[in-house]
Amino acid sequence: MLVLGFPAQAFGTNCYLVAPAAGEECLVIDPGIGVVDQLSELLREHRLRPAAVLVTHGHLDHIFSITPVCGAHGVALSVHAEDRYRIVDPVSTLGPELRQLFRQQFGDTSWKEPDDIRTIEDGERLTIGGVDVDVIHAPGHTEGSVMFSLPGIPDGLGADSGLSSTLVSGDVLFAGSIGRTDLPGGSTAAMTRSLRERVLPLADDTLVLPGHGQATTIGRERTSNPYLRQAAESV
Repeated sequence: MLVLGFPAQAFGTNCYLVAPAAGEECLVIDPGIGVVDQLSELLREHRLRPAAVLVTHGHLDHIFSITPVCGAHGVALSVHAEDRYRIVDPVSTLGPELRQLFRQQFGDTSWKEPDDIRTIEDGERLTIGGVDVDVIHAPGHTEGSVMFSLPGIPDGLGADSGLSSTLVSGDVLFAGSIGRTDLPGGSTAAMTRSLRERVLPLADDTLVLPGHGQATTIGRERTSNPYLRQAAESV
C-alpha cells in the first residue's frame, strides 16, 4: 500500500494520499490549507489519480482545499453525517478566537462547497480506488469525527516492523496527546468514551497516522499517552 503524507502550510495538518501502488487511483484524506500545489506534485510524481476525498472531520484546517481538489479531479467528498453541516460554512463553526485568528491570517476567504458530497456512517466499509477503508466514528473533537482503518501498512514497512494495519486517526489521537475538546461541538465525555471504546480495543501493532504531528502506534500510545491511560481507568 502506497501512503504519502505531508503537512499543510498552516496548523501542521497532515494530508495523506493512499493507493494500492504508484500509477493507480488514490484517496486524498484531509486536504488542508495551501496543499493544492504539493498535492499536485505528488500526484504527478507517483502517477496517481484521485478517486475520492475523505475528511476525518469538518474543521477548516482539514477541509480548506476540498473544493479545488474535488473540482479538479471530478470526485466526491465523503464526511461523517454529523459533521456535514460544517462543510456549509466552516469559518462560522470555529470558536471566536480561532475565527478571529483565521481571518487575521487569511482574510475573509470566500467559500464554496464541493458539488458532490456524500455522508458516511460508523462501521461503513468504503472500497474506493482499490483501497478498503473502515469508518470508525469517534466523537469528542467534533460530533462527526472519524478514524479510517486500513488493512495494510505503508510500503517500506516490512514484516520486521511488527505492524499489521494502519489507522488514520484525524484529531482523535496524536502521539502523546489527543485533539482538544473545548471547541464548538467538542465534548470531553464523548472523547473519553471514544478513546475507551474505539481506540483502546485496537491492536497494539496498528500504525497511527494522526491529523497533526508524527506517526505512532497504538501499543506505544497505550503505555505512554496519559489520556489513553485515563480513559482506560474510567468507568
